[in-house]
Formats: sequence, C-alpha cells, structure tokens
Amino acid sequence: MKRRNETALRRRLAELRERVAEGSEEAVLSARIAEQAVAQRRARNLSQQELAALCGTTQSAIARFEAGGRLPRIDTLLRISEALDCELVVELRPRTRTKGGAK
Repeated sequence: MKRRNETALRRRLAELRERVAEGSEEAVLSARIAEQAVAQRRARNLSQQELAALCGTTQSAIARFEAGGRLPRIDTLLRISEALDCELVVELRPRTRTKGGAK
C-alpha cells in the first residue's frame, strides 16, 4: 500500500508542476509550498494521517494542501511548520521587473 501511495504522490506532484507551468503566481506559490511540505513530511517518515494529528486537522485537509489546490491560511502553515519542526519563512522582496515586464 505504501508503494502505491508513493506512486500516487509522485503523480500528483507531476500534475502540480504541469499546472504551475501554465498557472498563475498563486498556483506557483501554492505548488512550491506543497512540494516543500511533502518533502519535509517524507523526510520525517510521517504519513498524512500522522501529520494531520500533529496539526490538529484531518488527513483529507493535508491531502488537499499537498495537492496544491490553493494556499492555506498562514495559521495553518504555522501549525504545519511546527509539526514538521521547520521554520516558516515568509518574505516580501521587490520584483526585479514590474508586472508589465518593464525594468
């Protein structure tokens, strides 16, 4: 069962990358955060169910988050980062180009 779950996860991450390639800035950000969370969860050998229990949420909520459907609220990201023993870093950086493409 674990191997099938890993295959499904790889498939979902590939789909995420594809959506990012054609998606909005929010989709890109959501996918990047989801990929990092999946990597950290797997590095700690946690299932979605175990992570959910540590975060005080449901496995289905973790699955939706990892699918990169939409950005979770900041308080949710904080709980996930705590559960994964990670530092959550959010920063605002000036763009190197304006939205219209001019420098």
